[in-house]
Amino acid sequence: MSSPIKPATAPTIESSRAKPYRVAIVGAASLCGKEVAEVLNDRNFPAVDVKLLDDDESLGQLETMGDEVTFIQRVRHEQFEHLDFTFFASDPGSTRKSWKTARDAGSALVDLSYALEDEPGATIRSPWTERQRGLTPALELQPGPCVVAHPAAVSLALLALRAQKVAKVRHLIASVHEPASEHGQKGMDELHEQTVNLLSFQELPKNIFDTQIAFNLTETYGPNASPTLQSVKQRILKHYQRIAGSDAPLLSVQLVQAPIFHGHVFSLYLETEQPLALGDLSQALAGEHVTVTRQADDSPSNVNAAGQGDILISVTRDENYPNGVWIWAASDNLRIAAVAAVECAETMTPTRPRGQIQ
Repeated sequence: MSSPIKPATAPTIESSRAKPYRVAIVGAASLCGKEVAEVLNDRNFPAVDVKLLDDDESLGQLETMGDEVTFIQRVRHEQFEHLDFTFFASDPGSTRKSWKTARDAGSALVDLSYALEDEPGATIRSPWTERQRGLTPALELQPGPCVVAHPAAVSLALLALRAQKVAKVRHLIASVHEPASEHGQKGMDELHEQTVNLLSFQELPKNIFDTQIAFNLTETYGPNASPTLQSVKQRILKHYQRIAGSDAPLLSVQLVQAPIFHGHVFSLYLETEQPLALGDLSQALAGEHVTVTRQADDSPSNVNAAGQGDILISVTRDENYPNGVWIWAASDNLRIAAVAAVECAETMTPTRPRGQIQ
């Protein structure tokens, strides 16, 4: 028997003082938006009110925020009044329609759609690599858009920075397997429909990828797909360079679309100038946000990485090159992006007014 829905209650003065911030998630019905809402709750982000906003297809849909249930509302200009933080978790087109309204209303912007990465004043950020590099984000009263770094770039940059702590890295080469969920629910649906149609000998839907991805690995999409796989690869490389810094080893990437729903999987070849003990490298890589698996039955995969905030890795020596090491890694792309987005907002809270609801 299902439990009755608990109606949303008005915040008390005491709770408003303890949780002074008003937040909106644009694209709240998207895979990424739902993940952001969950991470806000898991990390006890000090929000007295979280507005869930999306397009007409999702209006009225019920979503849970903590102990309360709320409705998804239409994106309208007045929805951005008196907001402290706005998370853009929808497609780039949706972000471009409303980000200036949110900015002009005084909200800090956290962009998970990458629509704002080339806007003046925008910053591509990864709190994980910032901490690894010992950086402290500058506090700004009116910060530009904060663009969350691509989750594949975050995983690769964090591993590269930690490896470089114990040895000079000569080569860093990664094969990245892209999941359908990077294209949102529509990408997931198309992979599912292609799989079903192939097994029943029916025509394949190709509205998102414009090519067969079910039971297939491909390094390119069809000509009508947007974004292209090449543009995604270029974004990963650009974001890696921004968040890893100029002293990090150069990265070579091959990006492959894999027939998987969730999670990035990486095959990473790392070659150092001098031979390095696997135990020393494993110890350097392990730590906050990275788990080294040591049992064969616990090998990293997109399945066991699902829902986790850690990057799962295993480390093996190359059989022909004594200075070469292979790192097999897996991470939940949606979780890593959502955690990074909320952590970015947390670093900006000192610049927001406290003690009252705006």
